[in-house]
Parts: sequence; C-alpha cells; structure tokens
Amino acid sequence: MKMTSKRHETRIRVCFVSPKAYPLFNPNVKELFGGAEVDLYFLATELAKDENFAVSFITADYDQADIEIIDGVTVIKGLDFKKNVLSGAIRIWRAMRKADADTYMLKTASPGMPLIAAFCLLHKRTFVYKTASSAECDGTYLKLHLLLGKAFIWSLRKAGIVLTQSLTDKENLKNTTGVSAAVIANGHRLPELAHQQRQFILWVGRSAPVKRPELFINLAKETPDEKFTFICQRATGDENYDVLVARAKTVKNLEFIERVPFGEIDSYFQRAKVFVNTSDSEGFPNTFIQACKCATPILSLNVNPDGLLTRYDCGICCEGYWQRLVDSLRFILSTSRADQLGKNGRKYAEQNHDIEKIVEQYKQVLQTLNS
Repeated sequence: MKMTSKRHETRIRVCFVSPKAYPLFNPNVKELFGGAEVDLYFLATELAKDENFAVSFITADYDQADIEIIDGVTVIKGLDFKKNVLSGAIRIWRAMRKADADTYMLKTASPGMPLIAAFCLLHKRTFVYKTASSAECDGTYLKLHLLLGKAFIWSLRKAGIVLTQSLTDKENLKNTTGVSAAVIANGHRLPELAHQQRQFILWVGRSAPVKRPELFINLAKETPDEKFTFICQRATGDENYDVLVARAKTVKNLEFIERVPFGEIDSYFQRAKVFVNTSDSEGFPNTFIQACKCATPILSLNVNPDGLLTRYDCGICCEGYWQRLVDSLRFILSTSRADQLGKNGRKYAEQNHDIEKIVEQYKQVLQTLNS
C-alpha cells in the first residue's frame, strides 16, 4: 500500500500503537492488558469524538477482522503474538502503512519502539512517545536492557515530543537520557459518584513480580477481622501464578478473583473501604485514578508519584515499611479518615484526570506537531 505524501484532508490523522489494547475495544476478548493500554484507549476514543481528528489504533491479532470501526476509532489488526519477532515487525510495519497517519504514538518501552521511530523517520511522519513506568525514566530499564536501552534512547531522540506521567519521571528522564519531556497526566472518564456500601479492602492488578501481589495475602492474614478482595490476573510469563492462587485461597477472609471485565471494575472500587498498592515501583498507576474517582482511600507501600497521596491528602504512602502498611490500614479503618481521604481523592481526580480536560492538552500538542 502506497503512503501519500500530501493530503487534501484537513483532519489530523493520529495512530496509536498498543498491541495488547484490543480487549478494551472488545470486552469479549478476555486477555491481559495494563495501565498503558488503558491510557491510550481512553485517549483514542475521546480524541475520536472530535471531527478534526481521524484516529486509528493498531492492536495485536486476536482473530478479529483486519479493520474494525469501534467507538469512532479505526482498529487495525497487527502482529500475532504466536509468531516470531520478524513476523511481528513486518505486520506492525504493514499496519502502520495502512493507517497512513500524520502522527504515531506509543507508550511502553519495547523492541517495537525503534521500529516505530524508524518508520516515522523514513516516511517523514511524527513519532510521539509517552513513558509508561518510572523504570523507563530513572535508569532501571537502561541497566536491565543494554542493547534495547540504547535503542530506547535513540528512539526518544527521534520523537517529535516525549511525554511523561509525572514531574519526577520528567526530571529523571532528563538526567538519565538527556531527553527533555513534557508532562501530561493520564485521563479517565469520571461518571457521577455512586454511593455504595463499603465492604472490603481491595487489590487490583497483574501478578508481575514488581507488583508484589503476595504481600496483599500477607496483609489479609494480618487483618483477620476485615474482608479482602484480591483481583489478580496472571502476568505474561508468570510461572508461579498457580502457587499464588493456591495460597490466596487458603486465607478465609480473602476472596480471590482472577479477572473482572474493565467495564465492571469501577463497581469494586466503589465498594472498597481502602485500595492497597504493594508495588515496588510504578509510573503513575491507573488504579490510583480509579480509586480516586470512586472516592476510595489509597494505601501504598512504596508508590507515591509526585507525592500526590500526601500533597492531596487522598491516601498514605508507607515508604516501603511493611509494619507501617499494616498499622496504617488499621488507622484508616478505625477513624473517620477514610471518608475524608476518599472525598479528597475524588476532588483530585476531577481537577487532574478528567479525560475531557486531558484530551485538550493532547489536541494542542498534535496541532503544534502538525502545523
């Protein structure tokens, strides 16, 4: 398919590349996705509401049609995870040619990142990258992936603009790669707050080692007089998942749920007394936004991007101390703090993460890049 060099169309054509995002477009597909996919899904579907933008989205092959129109977004089938890397690269390249966009956006460091940057360089299109985790910014990713780390830096330097999720990530990225970035927060849709009875302590995420899901089981055992709900889907390549599940099911006050459809997850946050994050590190957890928009207090072992939990008084960060996590949970539950923390969180989400406001920041960026 021949790509056009000039167009009569006045709309800005934007293509998002996020292979694992297809289950968000089609909830019947019960496969794994993460926060990066959620961020781009919300952005793409919101941007598609504006007739000045033509939005496409490249996903992996989930046995869907080659091209579908979903929520105003042209969803294009790309690589097949069952095939080899070369096949995947070829299929992504073809899908990008099919999208024929002015701007291509990616979130998450991967072998596909230099491929997309090279495509944009070759075809004189604009590459936009948004970091997905603090590890990409603080040098951790570079230390763990020597060759891909060099490709990561090369790709960043070819981008029309680099975005981060927090000021801390922006500063760290500058220090470790020399690349300047702008900050745009993740956006969510914020429905009216539903007042439901708070019933349990909640954990939501994948079983990736960095998320330390086993600690939530320990917390439930330490707090036998409270109910705990543990929503944990198997992370890609996790060979210890069955052991984790078996251990979870031995704890009487803990309900284990493997998967909840994305469209139903808010109901769990709305019924949670406290949302617990046990990760060693993250970028900006979408679960924090989900908790805040549902007026649910956040209790975090380590993660506190830009100090938001303390600055906006919507949760407690325990600075990595286990006993502080246990004691803080009891403190929140035994006082009236939960209600106030929740209200503060909702106010924070309305001010900082409303997708209707966030998308306007992206529109300005895209219009500047394509002017």
